Order: sequence, then C-alpha cells, then structure tokens
Amino acid sequence: MSLQLAMAELAAELALFAALGFLLFSLDDLLVDIIYFARRLWRAMTVYRRHRPGDARSLTDGAATGWMVVMIPAWDESAVIGAMLRSTLQSFDHPDYTLLVGYYRNDPATRLAIEAVTDPRVMAIEVPHDGPTTKADCLNELYAFLLRHEVASGRQARAVVLHDAEDLVHPLELRLFDRLTARAGMVQLPVVPLPDHTSHWVAGHYCDEFAESHGKELVVREAVGASIPLAGVGCAISRGAIARLAEAHGGRPFAGGSMTEDYEMGLRLGALGERTIFVRLPESPGQRGVVASRGHFPSNLGAAVRQKARWLGGIAFAGWDRLGWSGGLGERWFRLRDRRGPFAALLLLAGYLSGLLWAQLWFAAQLGAPLPPQPSPLLAGLLQINFALLLWRILMRVGFTSHVYGFGEGLAAVPRIVTANLIAILATGRALFLHAGGGPRQWDKTDHVFPAATGAARP
Repeated sequence: MSLQLAMAELAAELALFAALGFLLFSLDDLLVDIIYFARRLWRAMTVYRRHRPGDARSLTDGAATGWMVVMIPAWDESAVIGAMLRSTLQSFDHPDYTLLVGYYRNDPATRLAIEAVTDPRVMAIEVPHDGPTTKADCLNELYAFLLRHEVASGRQARAVVLHDAEDLVHPLELRLFDRLTARAGMVQLPVVPLPDHTSHWVAGHYCDEFAESHGKELVVREAVGASIPLAGVGCAISRGAIARLAEAHGGRPFAGGSMTEDYEMGLRLGALGERTIFVRLPESPGQRGVVASRGHFPSNLGAAVRQKARWLGGIAFAGWDRLGWSGGLGERWFRLRDRRGPFAALLLLAGYLSGLLWAQLWFAAQLGAPLPPQPSPLLAGLLQINFALLLWRILMRVGFTSHVYGFGEGLAAVPRIVTANLIAILATGRALFLHAGGGPRQWDKTDHVFPAATGAARP
C-alpha cells in the first residue's frame, strides 16, 4: 500500500469518526434549540398576553427584609480585592448586608488590601492554615465563621451570596436575591464576561460561550426540570438550603475536595429537593441589559487552558465519580451534556487531523501525485448534513452573542469558534493528565483584573 493511499484511508476513518460524533452532538444541541424557541413561542402566546414581562425593579419594589451575607474567597488577590470591595460597597442597593472576605494566614498582602477598606460591612476572615488549599475549603471556613457570627449577633442571614475577588456586581442583585430566596433554595443570575479589547480571540470566546449558555442553555435546563449548577458568582443560596446541605455533609456545605464546588453545589441542592432557579431579568422594562455578574476572564491562551482544564476535570471527570447519574430524565440528559466535553475535544482533534491529511493529499495532487480516492457515499452524506447543522450552530452563536454585545462581536464570534476549539483540545489534555494523577490538590486559580482598571463598560 502506498503512503498516499494509507494517508487517504486514515483521513477517511478519522473523518467518519468525527462526522458521526458531530452528528450526535449537533442533534443534541438542536433539541435544546427547539425546546428554547418552543418555550419562547408558548410564553409569547400565553403568559405575555396576560402579563407584561417581568423586570428587576418592579420585582424588588418595597422594603428589603433580610440580612444578606456575601462570601468572597481570596488567595493572592491583593491586586484586585481592594478595588472590588470599594466598588461593591458603592454599588449594592440594599440596606443590610455583610461582605465576608476569606484570606490565608500566609497571604499578608491580601489581608492588608482587605483591611485597607475601612467599612463595618467588610469583615476579613483568616483561614487558619497556609494556602492555597481549595476554593471550597476557604468557603467552608467562611461558613463556619458565619455560624459563630450568627450566634454572637443573635440574628440569622436570609441567604449566602457568592462572588469572586474580581467581580463587578449589579446594584439590584441583593434585592433580587432577598426576594427570590424566599421562593427557591438557590438562585443563579447570568454571568456576562466583559469584552477585553486587548484579547479579542481568547477572552472574546468566553463572551460567545456565556452569551449562549446563560442565554439559552440554563433556560432549557430549568424548563426540563434539571438542577441549575452554580457558576460560583452572582448566585445565592437560601439560609435554610445551605444549612440542609451542611447537615448532609458533616457541617461543610462546599465540596472541599472538588475544583468545581460551585457546579456540584447546585446539583447537590437539587438532589436534596431544593428548588434551583436561573433568573434572567432586565433591570427595567424594555432594557436590553440584564441583572448579572460581570467580570474579566483569562486573556491569554495558557490561563484559558488552565481554567477550562479545571472546569473539565471537575465536571466531566471527577463529577462522574462524585455525583453519578441520579435524577429524572431531564437531570440525566443535562449531566450527560455536562460530561461530553472530553469526547467533544477528541472529535475535534480527529476532525482537524483529518482535514490536515486531506489538505496534504490535495497539495500533493497539485504537484502531480495521483488524486486521493473520493469520500464514500456515507461520509459524503454525513459531511453535507453536518455542514448544514454547523451553519445553524454558527447562526445561534452569532445571534446570542449579538444580543448581548452587538452585531460586531456577533460576527467576531464566527472565527473565535476555532480559538474555542483549540482551547478545548488543549484543556482536555491537561485535565486528563491531572485526573490521571489524582486531580489538582490546591486552588489552581488564574490572575485576575478588576474591570475598573481596564475602563470596561457594562455590555
């Protein structure tokens, strides 16, 4: 067998493997699209004919009644934590809240940055051992402090709110959480990555992914009865729900051995029977922007790969072992979707390798080598179907990105698909390597930038 024929057969096998996998995944995504648009049409024909769409200001009219406790875990965050706390104190429109900021005893720079914000609503809480451990471990220490503080103060929090040290909070979110945690055990707001004009490709791909996942995916997830995973920011857990979770896990509600404790918490709350909801509301009627948590995401390839590897490792690899496959049909379906990332990366790798081999064979043919054999009818048919489904996926990505960031960013989302694919492939390799070694043992965080330092505007 000639080398050219062997390359052609390998390219065809790789292409067939990738095409079959992409077809299954694309049909799975198409079902999500169908449910999303069917739900929108149904609500437009029924609910919104009787009631105008809700908005955050009308929902939060009236006095806020609960004490809201915001937990902010921090390791090596001296560069951003001070600006974040000052911005948060100026932003929140709520009369009764406390910011519990956790730092490690071997991180004096972060401690000094927290203590420099002299406001009685800010409490610096030392984790009584050297860091970094895990983010969940830091949060569990903050929860333990909250229990002691509630006893000492004689009052109980309405809810626990989670934010990171680089977040840009929305003024109305605490009022919204105050109202909604009386109805649900957990509330998640959208996460809106801020555009980084120094990193159109890497940071920009987060804008595209979150615009679609928090504009459509979580909406459908709730509609089919699956638990809403926490994003770790812009979310609130009712005091009763977190107490139930703590009771079920030895007094430590956050999964200390997990790198994706936020994702796990949402699913564990759902398994306990707590209602978990995703709330996407405009601030006022007719406004395009929504009440959301905003912030910058990694702007270079290495940091993005590390972050995505942490997500993949915690959700797809460790999550399979830690959380299993419990729940109804909708829950199991979305757990399967959550855990398909590594296989999707394998399909992408196979597809790109196949394309590279076909390109080499075509180039050789231009130099006089025999033309490679044509794809089989099965492969040709699969490629045509997948191409049509790819065009639909691109349309979805452009549409949802444009809705949040404008049409210019929507168009930029098309070439950024390649960036997202590259990061997914590299992150899967790193996640697999870490998982084979027993998983990361400590907080594998990336460097953060607070939005005010970049002059970023709210999209």
